[in-house]
Amino acid sequence: MILEIADIRILPGKQAEFDAAIQHGIATVASRATGFRGFKVNRGVESPERYILMIYWQTLENHTVDFRQGPLFPQWRAIVGPFFAAPPVVEHFTLVAKSD
Repeated sequence: MILEIADIRILPGKQAEFDAAIQHGIATVASRATGFRGFKVNRGVESPERYILMIYWQTLENHTVDFRQGPLFPQWRAIVGPFFAAPPVVEHFTLVAKSD
């Protein structure tokens, strides 16, 4: 399992609209992607224009190839992209340890 972490900065004052858009985008687009296994979205307390999106993928290629290079990505970007103040910083992680 791969964890994608996207550090997203949105335009000031757009939190409520972005909250709705990102949930809509995940429910209608990203969740249909091959290898999609779940997600979490967190908004910053000290920096309310900063979001951390965590998506769990079966494989790295499910995100980098199947989703990013497939027909769903432009749909996803059309929903969430208008809120971005800058391109998100995206990295991938593998699990080392966890609590029960």
